[in-house]
Amino acid sequence: MKKTDLAKYDAKKLMNQAGPRTKSFGAAGATPLDRREQRERERALGLVPFAVKLNSDLVKQLQDLAKERGVEMNQLVADVLQKGLAG
Repeated sequence: MKKTDLAKYDAKKLMNQAGPRTKSFGAAGATPLDRREQRERERALGLVPFAVKLNSDLVKQLQDLAKERGVEMNQLVADVLQKGLAG
């Protein structure tokens, strides 16, 4: 990779865009959404980012429960919060 190509790649990473793609890599797979597109889709679904700091033991319990139920962590936390707030 040339020095100018590396600089372009770094600039694209900073701009949150995908890096260089060759024909052998990524051609067969789906292109991932960039973060801006992902945020717009989530916003359209009514989702809001909500960061909290939890005890590591509690996080481990949540991860185990999500794995056991076969659901994503976001869905599990939403279910647990809804049940907790309901009663």
